[in-house]
Amino acid sequence: MPTLKYQDTPADPIAPGVERRLAYSDNLMLVVIDFDDGPTSAPDPYHSHPHEQVSYVAEGEIIFFLEGAEPEHLKPGDMFMAPSGVPHTIQRLTAHVRLVDAFTPIREEFLKQ
Repeated sequence: MPTLKYQDTPADPIAPGVERRLAYSDNLMLVVIDFDDGPTSAPDPYHSHPHEQVSYVAEGEIIFFLEGAEPEHLKPGDMFMAPSGVPHTIQRLTAHVRLVDAFTPIREEFLKQ
């Protein structure tokens, strides 16, 4: 399928106030993740994965935390990268945050069985 409309892409609820929508090929995955659970008083727990990640802040404001780097306050239009295997997380500063994440290889665990 060469095109997907946001409103027609199934939302996958992953936590209270958090849902994601997926678009992917054999080697690349795009994830639109909407957080409606902010602002949060502390960062989410750190996590890492073998995938390379590049993310775009489409809406809202966050603090991005990457192990070994200073935290960064990001606003709409800003981007961040999480290298393979490096722990990272975010803290939401606004009621709504929308991130657009790109992963390679695709996150197989995000696909419904």
